[in-house]
Amino acid sequence: METLYHQTNKEIHEVQSYMGGLEKTDRESVHLLENDIQARVDRIFTHVERLEILASKEPPNRRQNAKLRADQLKYDIQHLQTGLRNFQHRRYQRDAQDREREELMSRTFTTNDADTSIPMDETLQMNSNLNNAHQGMDDLLGSGSSILNGLRDQRGTLKGTHKKMLDVANMLGLSNTVMRLIERRATQDKLIMIGGMLLTCVIIFLVIRYLG
Repeated sequence: METLYHQTNKEIHEVQSYMGGLEKTDRESVHLLENDIQARVDRIFTHVERLEILASKEPPNRRQNAKLRADQLKYDIQHLQTGLRNFQHRRYQRDAQDREREELMSRTFTTNDADTSIPMDETLQMNSNLNNAHQGMDDLLGSGSSILNGLRDQRGTLKGTHKKMLDVANMLGLSNTVMRLIERRATQDKLIMIGGMLLTCVIIFLVIRYLG
C-alpha cells in the first residue's frame, strides 16, 4: 500500500505541474495536453479506489490513518478534475468568440439605395460589448459552478471525517456527552454549507436575470 500511495501522490503533483502549463500551451497543442491530463486523472482515480480497498484491510491500529491518507488524495484529485473542467469551459467560450469575430469580419455587405453607409464601428463596438458581457457571465457561472463543486466535495469530506471521528471516539471510549457535542457541531457545519450553496445559487440567478 505504501508503494501505491507514494506513486499516486507523485502522479498528483505531476498533474498539478501540467495544469500550470495549460494557459501557456498553443491552441494547436492544448487538446493533446488536455487529453493527457484527463487520462492521468482517470488513472489516479483508479489508484485511489484501490487504496481505499487496501485501507479497509489494514490492521485496526493503522486502518484509520490509511483511510485519511486515501481521502486526502481523493480530495486533491477531485479539485484538479474541477480545475480542468473550468479551463475547458473557458477555452470553449474563447473559441466561440473567435469564430463569431471571424464570421463578422468576413461577412459581405451589399450596397443599399436608401443608405449606402455601413456603420462598421458601431457594429463592432456593440459586438465587442456583447462579447464582454457574455464572457463576464460565463466566468461568473464557471466560478459559481466551481464553488458548488467545491462545497459538494467538502460536504463529502466532512461526512467522511465525521464518521471517522465517531469511530475514533468509540475506540477511545469517549462519553455520550462528547459524542453529542461532536454530532451537533457536524450538523451546524452542514447547515452552514447548505446556506452557502443556496446563497451562491441566488447570486447566480440574480446576475443572470439582471445582466442577461
